[in-house]
Amino acid sequence: MNYVERTITKVIKDTSRHFKIVLLTGMRQIGKTTVLKHLAGNNRKYVTFDDPDTLLRARTEPKLFFEENTPPFFLDEIQYAPEIFPYLKIMADNSNKNGIIWLSGSQQYHLMKNITESLAGRAAVIDLLGLSIYEREGLGTQQKPYKPSKKTVPVLPRRTAKETFEIIWRGSFPQIVFDQKISWARFYSSYLKTYLERDVRQLINIGNESKFVIFMKVIASLTGQELNMEKVSSKVGITVITMQNWLSILETSGIIYMLKPYFNGNIMKRFVKKPKVYFMDTGLCCFLSGWNTPKTLQNGAMSGYIFETFVISEIIKSYHHNGLFQDFYFYRESSGTEIDLLFFQNGKFIPIEIKETGNPKREDAGAFAKFAKIEPVDYGSVICLTKEPHLLTETANAVSIWDI
Repeated sequence: MNYVERTITKVIKDTSRHFKIVLLTGMRQIGKTTVLKHLAGNNRKYVTFDDPDTLLRARTEPKLFFEENTPPFFLDEIQYAPEIFPYLKIMADNSNKNGIIWLSGSQQYHLMKNITESLAGRAAVIDLLGLSIYEREGLGTQQKPYKPSKKTVPVLPRRTAKETFEIIWRGSFPQIVFDQKISWARFYSSYLKTYLERDVRQLINIGNESKFVIFMKVIASLTGQELNMEKVSSKVGITVITMQNWLSILETSGIIYMLKPYFNGNIMKRFVKKPKVYFMDTGLCCFLSGWNTPKTLQNGAMSGYIFETFVISEIIKSYHHNGLFQDFYFYRESSGTEIDLLFFQNGKFIPIEIKETGNPKREDAGAFAKFAKIEPVDYGSVICLTKEPHLLTETANAVSIWDI
């Protein structure tokens, strides 16, 4: 498998010029090691704590470990060796060079605790998500943060609806994207097993592991929908507090994204206040929710929700991988008026509607004008399966999923 340039590469390089320590986090098997090893080349030593002997040496004899391993270096799977964080702090403080220490890790709970306690002000944290639609095509360096525009210039090749759902179903992990010979079911089954054994068990005493798997399956079946805590906890057979803890683990692990509802404080009674949940990898979502082929997914009851999940995850990637923080919301009134995605820039809200259709209509952007009566609104878009971008209203256009 050839190396594919990731959009985040520029962010890592720029961050290394300004911080002593750079930590790259993200889900397991998302490509963290590959990216950092490629950038490091022969210019820094690579050490992985997946190796039991190396890990034992670092944890029991950290002083000796660092006599043998001097910066610049790249320490992989750093969450397994919390004992070395005080030594990293000393190294950073004693050096006048930036970018001397690169770290990666997939278990953000423990990682962020150690960063906060030991490396505050010395380390920059960068989050890597799955492959974007640009990175799949080898165009990662061309991806910009998505914002609707009257002039949409197509960059990516067009895909049919069938091809689109094949890509959505496959998922965004590099191995599953580029190795078409690998079994889809075997990959995600192995991924789930590894995630439970190496991340979840270290964070909580699950008690009944099968119940946590049921919980993940229920959440996957609700992707793109409002989350009713009481209803889900009752269905799984856990307390609401336990569910909140488990949701927090999935969110911190990068498995899900919780989309907050937007509401105007002056007229709160009109608005829905439950969050929506989205899986960040649609392949894992399909595996957990039982859509075992692209065809059954496309023709199934969840096709619209998973299509929306894919679009929202791609928009989030476009910001994260460009090193930009952006708050996202959805909007829904109790009357049913809804906008799938909202974000705020330059004094205005940007509205986005997502439709699994090749023939969007003017009314698909109708909620934008209603929202404009309570907040300032910028140009919006309806993201769908249309072949070519075209105007729907004076302030919104229809764009292909391949234009985001």
